[in-house]
Amino acid sequence: MSRDVFVTGVGMIPFTKPGASAPYQEMAADATRRALLDAGIGYELVQQAYVGYVYADSTAGQSALYEVGMTGIPVVNVNNNCSTGSTALFLARQAVASGAADCVLALGFEQMSPGALGSVFSDKPSPFARFDKATDELVGGIDIPLALRYFGGAGLAHMQQYGTQLSTFAKIRAKASRHAANNPLALFRNVVTEDEVLATPVMWPGVMTRLMACPPTCGAAAAIVCSAEFAQRHGLNRSVRIKAQAMTTDRPVTFEARDMREVVGFSMAQEAARQVYEAAGAGPQDIDVVELHDCFAHNELISYEALGLCPVGGAEKFVVDGDNTYGGKVVTNPSGGLLSKGHPLGATGLAQCTELVQQLRGTAEKRQVEGARLALQHNLGLGGACVVTLYERV
Repeated sequence: MSRDVFVTGVGMIPFTKPGASAPYQEMAADATRRALLDAGIGYELVQQAYVGYVYADSTAGQSALYEVGMTGIPVVNVNNNCSTGSTALFLARQAVASGAADCVLALGFEQMSPGALGSVFSDKPSPFARFDKATDELVGGIDIPLALRYFGGAGLAHMQQYGTQLSTFAKIRAKASRHAANNPLALFRNVVTEDEVLATPVMWPGVMTRLMACPPTCGAAAAIVCSAEFAQRHGLNRSVRIKAQAMTTDRPVTFEARDMREVVGFSMAQEAARQVYEAAGAGPQDIDVVELHDCFAHNELISYEALGLCPVGGAEKFVVDGDNTYGGKVVTNPSGGLLSKGHPLGATGLAQCTELVQQLRGTAEKRQVEGARLALQHNLGLGGACVVTLYERV
């Protein structure tokens, strides 16, 4: 029997550039305290914690939470690449839904280094070996960082099949900047135009400029989830419920389709969204606001289609018509997304959660999506895992 799960507290800190942040323990403890304060409870009431990060040693989760309290609770460390934060949330929700716990913390943080992502354990087989092989075969050995090859290659596949213009990706990035201008926690709050995005240094000729890629970022975010009974007993906020959630991993189509869009998780996202819509008895047409994984403008465009926000092949029209922003069909990444808010890998999923909870509470201030009732979250990690979550205003 599955119980209702409510997000009763959220918290995040302002995201910063690498080298400008506090140590990860301080960032994580700060985000946790903010979530506890938002929930109105003390750490002693938290019964379990799931802590996500990518670039830190084992038990860094304990090290972070010991700054808040040492209560002897289970602390589970989570690493699922860029979907780490939402994987921690997935596990926290499961614990409450199953009855294993009544109040659980999901925490994510990252203290990143400047520059492109890279392997830490170079003396061991890479979990990306199959992905790299497929990418080499599909886009060749262009000398750019791997993440750019993955997602740029996916965008290129869309361009080749549907005639999508480079300017469309620039429009997505410009939209992100306009949204981030109203987010005091975002890393980049300066508004840029489509032309300015196109004028930044070229990373892949005809495919990507620098501003179409998200920056390495440091930060932390957290959420407190609980059962209805726990919330009622302690007088906590029950205005936001996790209505449905799904997590998927790769299937053979990732490599067998011979399509870079599949290599970067199109079908993973599509299947997770399908499961969520089916469980919720809702569809993409019912969604008011979305936080999706725009690590590159190219992935935002592809994700519109994977999540059913527009027809497959219809993403460029969706962007050009302004259906991805205020006044359109569904406001996408009101926080500014990864492109402008920043992408501290372990924190991203919980930062998305924070934004959507604020939207459904009606406390997002200048970013507020009027009348938001259903909010969708999409968080993707290559290697691979995808978590899609549907939140409901109760």
